[in-house]
Amino acid sequence: MSRNFIYSQIFFTNILRILDERGMTQKELSERAGISTAFISDLTKGQGNPSIRTMEAISIALDVPLPLLLEVTDLDRQAMSELVGDKIPESLPPGYQRVSAVMTDYQAYIASEWDVTNQKRLQGPFAPRKRIKT
Repeated sequence: MSRNFIYSQIFFTNILRILDERGMTQKELSERAGISTAFISDLTKGQGNPSIRTMEAISIALDVPLPLLLEVTDLDRQAMSELVGDKIPESLPPGYQRVSAVMTDYQAYIASEWDVTNQKRLQGPFAPRKRIKT
């Protein structure tokens, strides 16, 4: 799983969330950002690969700082599915899911410990191995 894929998924789900919250269409975003409607459509399906300039144009058109569009999305799987019509790319193996939640400091600590454990499990046999010098 590449990091670029993760950021693309985060970027497109945040765009979808903002469009939905504002009742804005992809066409309106396209016009405001100066980007083709087809490319916006590809982005919101998780198929586009936007440049930094394109992401910046979208952030300006949405009046949202670019870093916020690259933060973890707060859409759950069902909401994303409703927005993109069951075309959500899978980035994790079955039995795992990515979530965003508001929690206490202690809960966040426990969740971060779980995350570290699961990241190690996901790396499994594909994790880089140290070479033993002989």
